[in-house]
Parts: sequence; C-alpha cells; structure tokens
Amino acid sequence: MKKLLMMGLAAALVLAFAATAMAGATYDKVMKDKVVRAGIMTDSIPGGFYNAKKEWVGFDVDIAKEIAKRIGCKLDMVAVNNKTRISFLQSGRIDMSLSNMTHKRERDKSIDFSITYFFDGQKMLAPKGKFSSLKDFVGKKIAVQQGTTSELNVKKLLMNLGDKAPKVISFQKEPECFQALQMGRVDAWSTDSTILLGYAAQVPGKYELVGDFFSNEPYGVGLPQDDSAWRDLINFTLQDMWKDGTYKKIYDKWYGPDTKYYFPLTEKLEMWP
Repeated sequence: MKKLLMMGLAAALVLAFAATAMAGATYDKVMKDKVVRAGIMTDSIPGGFYNAKKEWVGFDVDIAKEIAKRIGCKLDMVAVNNKTRISFLQSGRIDMSLSNMTHKRERDKSIDFSITYFFDGQKMLAPKGKFSSLKDFVGKKIAVQQGTTSELNVKKLLMNLGDKAPKVISFQKEPECFQALQMGRVDAWSTDSTILLGYAAQVPGKYELVGDFFSNEPYGVGLPQDDSAWRDLINFTLQDMWKDGTYKKIYDKWYGPDTKYYFPLTEKLEMWP
C-alpha cells in the first residue's frame, strides 16, 4: 500500500512538472522558430475562404498576417473547422486560432482566448420576402452547423417563442447549410450574421437576414491554455493594430460600406493603458 502511495505521489509530481514546463511553451517556440501557425477556416465567407482564384483570403487571414508581421514571424496557415480548432490548439498543431470562435466560459476550460477582436450576433437567413419576424420561424425547418453555439441558440430561441419541438437540422459545414436553404430542404439557416451575409452575397437579391440579433457572439483568438506571455503578446498586438488604425483598415476592406459584406463596426477593442 505504501509503495502504491509513493508511486502515485511520484506520478503526480511528474504531471505537475510537465504542466509547469508547458507554461510559456508556445511563446518560447514561436519566438525561437520565428514561425506562427494560425488555424483559419476555409469556407467561412468573408472570414477565411478560397476566392475564385483559389487564393486563401478573408478578414481573419489579413488579421493573422498582420499579427505575424508585427511579432516578426512567418505565418503558416492551417485549415481548421468547428471540430478541429480547439483540439489543434490543445495538441500543439497550431499556436492561435482565428476561426469565428465565440468566447464562451465552457470553452475557456479547455483553451485560452485573446481579448474580443470581432463582434457579431446570430440571425436567420431566409428567402427574400418570405418571413418578417423571428416568430415566423416557429414550426419551420432551420439549418445549423453541428456542434456550434448557433445550434444551441436557435433551439433556445424557438422554444422561447413557443415551439415545443424545434425542427433544427444539423450539417457538417457552412456550404452544406446554404445548399440546403437553396434547395428548399430547410426554411432558413441560422448562424453568425456576417457568415450569412457572406453566403447571401453570392446570389444577390435572393436571400435576406430576418429579425433582430438573438445572441451576442464575441470572437476571440483561440490560444493554448496557460501561456500568459503568448496571450499578452497577442493582446498587445491587437490593441496596437486598433490604436494605429490598421485594424479599421482591414475591417473596412471586408465589412466596410463599399463591400458586399457590409457590417457596421459598432464596438471597439478593449484597450489597456
């Protein structure tokens, strides 16, 4: 019994040492290698996607490039989706994730986040002129992306509106949600409004956002757990980008009034003195 106890204590010490050794590991590695690996979506318009020329572009792509430039590193972009973005951070395959990731307390148990760098909210996308309010979606089929906060939010919304058995249909990817809407398999698609605007812009005049926001979606840069030096560096870099106007320049490139994804900037980044 005493031997087993000693072995247990030894194992605990090893784990504690390993956890201590991991603290600061991302910062140290990035600064040594001068390479930062960013997890970015490939089908989230206009956050991160492939354009007609097969170029990987988007708001998150430009933000990641600017962060890499400012910290003196080469950027290595890694494709992620809703199912891999957290696990890639935990396994060390990426150093940061810019991937439409809402900062939730539950997620904060597994990874860390930067300050909020993008502000969005959830809405409904439906055929133009067919619906006028959120109440109109009670009893209707709604597409969502599987495993997202959007899935939980829309179920809660419909139930609060009196729908006892919400017809929420989950799909693996955003393009599948939009395809289902176009084919009439669902009545609407619900997710963050900027994503909906991106897809609707592909077929101008056919679809529209319906109703008010029914959730707040503050996006943070996903970061490995317990590396304050790395988290501080990302936060300071984002704040510097905001302060000198670079953030606004990138934002207007993708969401400004002269774009097909127009989404007014109504919030500002958290600034530290």
